Amino acid sequence: MPVATAIRETLGSQSLIRKMFEEGTLLKKQYGVDKVFDFSLGNPDLEPPPAFHKVFLKLAEEDARGSHGYMNNAGYPEVREALAGKTSSEHGVSIDGSHIIMSCGAAGGLNVVFKSILNPGDEIVVSRPYFMEYRPYATNHGGRIVEVDSLPDFNLDVEAIKAKLTPKTAAVLINSPHNPTGRIYSAETIKRLAEVLTEHGKKCGRAPYLIADEPYRELAYDGAKVPPILSCYPESIVVNSYSKSLSLPGERIGCIAIGPEIADKQNLLGALTYATRILGYVNAPALMQRIVAELTEARVDIDIYARRRAAFMSILDEAGIEYSKPEGAFYLFCKVPNGHQVPGGDDAAFVDHLKKYLVLGVPGTGFAKPGWMRFAYCVDEKIIKASGEAFKKAMEAWGK
Repeated sequence: MPVATAIRETLGSQSLIRKMFEEGTLLKKQYGVDKVFDFSLGNPDLEPPPAFHKVFLKLAEEDARGSHGYMNNAGYPEVREALAGKTSSEHGVSIDGSHIIMSCGAAGGLNVVFKSILNPGDEIVVSRPYFMEYRPYATNHGGRIVEVDSLPDFNLDVEAIKAKLTPKTAAVLINSPHNPTGRIYSAETIKRLAEVLTEHGKKCGRAPYLIADEPYRELAYDGAKVPPILSCYPESIVVNSYSKSLSLPGERIGCIAIGPEIADKQNLLGALTYATRILGYVNAPALMQRIVAELTEARVDIDIYARRRAAFMSILDEAGIEYSKPEGAFYLFCKVPNGHQVPGGDDAAFVDHLKKYLVLGVPGTGFAKPGWMRFAYCVDEKIIKASGEAFKKAMEAWGK
């Protein structure tokens, strides 16, 4: 029997990030791990902070009766209370544990949110470039993504977003610090977006949700602050993850938080809890829930990423590759240099060219932004520094 038509069609355009990662695995087997400069996947190489290991061992040794069994689909009450305190501090609100739903990472959280709010044909507005898996997350639940170009500095173009709002707009989805650009949206930008969404809601009778995908919130540089969302707009939902802040991507632990003034609160909470169950997650991992509840003040060493950012920018400067300086996350979004003009966009051609020098990145087409490319610097600093000659040689050959 054939696979479903929708899946078969999607497989042809599956994530370029994963495609490059898999190619990197093959190249490392062929040339050796230290000879391949793999900047394709945002898979943090830093170990979780020491506090994680201490709490992990403590809870594993306790092995209390029922500690690995089912709980309420929304998560342990005491865990939700702990994360409500953290979220309240970050977003300038006062919420309790009832406003938190534990999730299987941010990806699981977004699918739960979309399942809960989307009717067939509803729209989610996103700013381009963006993490392209948002698109199948929306189609999973009968919705569709509506793209809006960002400003030249990759800040949100609020007026362009305003022009795309319709009665079918269920939500505007933002991601700050941003993947792939590292941009942090300013408080003024968020305030203006909130005003636009409020005006639209009054005009058409349906206030869109503002959904913030925030796995990189705690990875900000040079003293930058990520503005709050829940205190800025009543109809807000924040989806977070510990994949980056605690280097736990494989443990699939995160949470959903809703604002204290959100409309129809009890029905929304009920929908989020129910969607967690029927999507097959059932509940977030029990052990990981208890661990993150004790680590609300812990995070990886941001200074390490800051040093890597500086080292990578220096290499790109020397090679003559333009980029947008990231304010957060761990990606450099770079402009494809002038050279061969390839129909349909030269980003894929240049990334393919870099592979000849064992440098792996992701074409901007994979983020709906042709002509650009992304490099992830969540890799050992030695690899970053060793890639300098490869970048230079690739650029010299490209110019010819």
